[in-house]
Amino acid sequence: MKHVLVTGGGGFLGIHLVRRLRERGVAVRSFQRSFYPELDQLGVQQFRGDLAVDRNTLNQAAAGCDLVFHVAAKAGVWGSYDSYHQANVEGTLNVLNACHKAGIQRLVYTSSPSVTFDGRDQEGVDESAPYPKSFLAHYPATKAKAEQMVVEFADDRLATVSLRPHLIWGPGDQHLVPRVVERAEAGRLRLVGDDTKLVDTLYIDNCVDAHLAAAERLAPGAAISGKTYFITNGEPLPMAAILNGILKAAGKTPVEKRVSPRLAYVVGTVMETGAGLLRMRNEPPMTRFVAAQLGTAHWFNIEAAKRDLGYEPAVSMAEGFRRLAEAFQREGAWWRR
Repeated sequence: MKHVLVTGGGGFLGIHLVRRLRERGVAVRSFQRSFYPELDQLGVQQFRGDLAVDRNTLNQAAAGCDLVFHVAAKAGVWGSYDSYHQANVEGTLNVLNACHKAGIQRLVYTSSPSVTFDGRDQEGVDESAPYPKSFLAHYPATKAKAEQMVVEFADDRLATVSLRPHLIWGPGDQHLVPRVVERAEAGRLRLVGDDTKLVDTLYIDNCVDAHLAAAERLAPGAAISGKTYFITNGEPLPMAAILNGILKAAGKTPVEKRVSPRLAYVVGTVMETGAGLLRMRNEPPMTRFVAAQLGTAHWFNIEAAKRDLGYEPAVSMAEGFRRLAEAFQREGAWWRR
């Protein structure tokens, strides 16, 4: 890797990936909607635009690069299908076409384990799991379509690999950690079900390691080209342990109140319906997808990633929580700055 393009370089995973690349002396370009001063300080050339619309700018960003990390996506579980399709499907197609136009031979795509979620427990699931017949939210539906395209594009011109990191967290997180802390502060955080359901998560540094390991092994004709890989910390825990680990790091009182999975799903259905009728822009406190995720097991077999990518989680869950606590002591609630 000498010249790399990172889409979504200003996001949580993107900025950590960019920092690591710059530490290695790699020349980095980033394509995203906004300007990020930190990227500027790191010496990253920034290109601003919408992946689904600004194809010329994207082509300019890709020209001269030898590898692309396609990290950018519309996440969350609220919004119109079109908005998710444009960002996640059309945007990904434009990235793939930009690789062809620029003669780039390697693309590492950040997918999601939710592309295999059908509302039931996922216990020890590996890459043989099929896509479900229907999805509970637009995000996994469009990420599945994008992942299929990335797989289908793999050939002797462009090598692609898709990584499925599950629930990335750590210092600087703008999604999971803030949501947990703020809902706890507001008295709205609840545990769903009991502690028999285990869940995998992924510390941010391990996620970056996996992306770099995939990039180093990727080339046209390589064994990993056209494949998908689950990426986790390999330490599934009850959701209570995960949420309370985050709250402890933030200096907050642990959550103990529980609701049944059935009640959470009913509440999610009612809130989704009401928010849709009122045409609310903000995500409701509970949705069917979130209720189903909270009430089921989600842990994955990562042996393929270990075998094919040489991936090994270097930062344990305990060490991750310790680093998170240090970040809170040092910075406070960073997402409110």
